[in-house]
Amino acid sequence: MLPDGPCADYHGHMDLHSRGAHRTALSSGSRVAFFGGSFDPPHLGHLGVARAARAALCLDAVLFAPVGAQPLKPRGTVAGFEARLAMTRLAIADDPGFALSLDDAPKPSGAPNYTLETLLALRVNLPPRSVLYCLMGADSFATFRRWHRAAEIPFVAPLIVASRPGQPLDNLDSALPDGLSLETEGSGDFTAYGNTHSASQEVSGHDFSRAVSATKQMRALAPEVRPSAEEIALRHYILRNPAGQQSHFYLLPGLHIDISASGIRDLIRAQSLPSSAAHASRPHLLPPPVLEYIRSHNLYR
Repeated sequence: MLPDGPCADYHGHMDLHSRGAHRTALSSGSRVAFFGGSFDPPHLGHLGVARAARAALCLDAVLFAPVGAQPLKPRGTVAGFEARLAMTRLAIADDPGFALSLDDAPKPSGAPNYTLETLLALRVNLPPRSVLYCLMGADSFATFRRWHRAAEIPFVAPLIVASRPGQPLDNLDSALPDGLSLETEGSGDFTAYGNTHSASQEVSGHDFSRAVSATKQMRALAPEVRPSAEEIALRHYILRNPAGQQSHFYLLPGLHIDISASGIRDLIRAQSLPSSAAHASRPHLLPPPVLEYIRSHNLYR
């Protein structure tokens, strides 16, 4: 059972897919992306973004971390943390490359969850020589300059930003905190190399000296697709700060997955979301177990 109550110590609890699990499942030199968010509810767009990032950067794991209290969302989430945690567990259950993380769970003090603090704590607990990334959608990146100590985050965990419909990424600098600047890496926009390694090095058995294949117009990535690296367009930049530090910055520009949690909640309130049987023959929005959980717990009504 998960702890409950407003001040429950989630961070001290060892769940099957929590911090204790992803420590034991990963080995030295693992490549890990932290994927935080409300997951209210977790949908197939989230899974599509995570699969694309994993394929493009040869990640060993993507950690899905439902957030306890987002500082930029003072009204909070619609579903409670326990429900969002349960739905996220169901959403990722069939993918061994995904793990559920409690690293961003509610704090006993009730204080907001700050991404920088979460990443610093997570990095300490990862196996030696692991590489940690911070994965987010373009909608989250649009508010990045307002995040707590945002200018420090990319130097703790390089950013991977996935495009979202209606969120243009043609002016990346506008979302960056003051003082940070981006430079294109290599001779073209679509070049991907391993984090903190030169183009000639190999990391965890993966050769990053080659460019990730790109097409002139990347096809829309259906959420249920499990892509390979050759199918994913990836742009690689170098991010610098006034102190002379530099970090890698990755952009997944072609993931036009037009699914939003707010849109799904609206459909549920309007009783327009298809039943489980109809869901199988219509464009997918939610993993079927998540849809069943929402219905059985009467969420978002």
